[in-house]
Amino acid sequence: MKALITGVAGFAGSHLAEYLFAHTDLDVWGLDIRFGHNVAHLDRLRQVQADLNDAASMAHLIDQVRPDYVFHLAARATPSLSWQTPWITIHDNLHGQFNLLEALVNTSSEARVLVIGSGDEYGLIQPQDLPVKENVPLRPNNPYAVSKAAQDLLGFQYYASHGLPVVRSRAFNHIGPRQSDAFVSASFARQIAEAEAGLREPVIRVGNLSAQRDFTDVRDIVRGYWLILKDGVPGQVYNLGSERAIAIEQLLDMLLAQSRVRIRIEIDPDRLRPSDVPILVSDCRKARERTGWQPLIPIEQSLTDVLDYWRARVRAS
Repeated sequence: MKALITGVAGFAGSHLAEYLFAHTDLDVWGLDIRFGHNVAHLDRLRQVQADLNDAASMAHLIDQVRPDYVFHLAARATPSLSWQTPWITIHDNLHGQFNLLEALVNTSSEARVLVIGSGDEYGLIQPQDLPVKENVPLRPNNPYAVSKAAQDLLGFQYYASHGLPVVRSRAFNHIGPRQSDAFVSASFARQIAEAEAGLREPVIRVGNLSAQRDFTDVRDIVRGYWLILKDGVPGQVYNLGSERAIAIEQLLDMLLAQSRVRIRIEIDPDRLRPSDVPILVSDCRKARERTGWQPLIPIEQSLTDVLDYWRARVRAS
C-alpha cells in the first residue's frame, strides 16, 4: 500500500512521514517543491519534486505513484503572511488542490484523500459557538482562512460529484519542533534562543497576547490525520485540537520560565493582525467517537521541545 504526502518537507508533513514509517507498513512517497533538513533523516522516503500548480506534472505523478492514501498538506500556510499576498495564497492553495483532485479522478483512482483544513476557517466565532463543532458556519476573516475554506469545500465537491473518497480535517493551532518562526510559539522560542546565545538584545517582540487559542502538539495532530483518513467517513469533516483555550501570554510565560537569561517584552505593531478572534477552542467529539483519537503530549513538553529545537538551530547557525 502506498501513501503520498504533499508538502512532505514542511512542518506537519515531515512529522506525518515519521509517524507513518514508525506505525504503519505503508510505502511513503513525498512530494514537495524542494527538500531540506526536515526530511534529511528519512532514508525510506521516496522523494518526488513536482509543482502542484502544474496540471501535467501532477497527472504524471499520480499515474506513476498510484497511491492508496493521499495526505494533501502542501499549502501556503501562514495566516499572518497571507495579508501580504492574499491572491497568491488563495490561488495557489486552491489551484494546487484542484490539479491534485483532477489527476486522481482522471486516473480512476480509489485513493482515500485527506484534505487538510484549519480551525481558522471558522473565523469570526460568536460566544454561543464555543467550543466549536464542525457544524458551526464558516466565517473566515483572513486570506489564508478563505483559502482553506475553499479547499475544504472543493474536497467535498469532488466527493459529491465524482465519488472520490475525500475526508476533511480542520486542525486547530499545532506546535512543535521544525515549525517556522512565522508562527507564535516558534517565534518566541527563536527570540529566546538567540537572546541566550547573545545574538540579540534580551527583548522579545510580541503581537496580541490576549488572544486565546487551542494548541496541540504536531505529533498528536499527524496521528489524528492518519486515523481520520483511515477510519473517517468520506464526505465528512473532523476537528482536531486540544479542546482547551490558552492565552498567548500564558504560552509566552511558559517559555520565558525556561529561559536562561532575563528577557523583557515589547509590543511590535507589525506583529498585530488586522483581524483577530479573541478566543478559538475546538470540540473534537466527532473525531474521538469515530477514531478514538485524543491528544497525548502535554503543552509543557511541546514548548520544551520547541525551545530546544531553536537552541540547536541557533548553535548550528
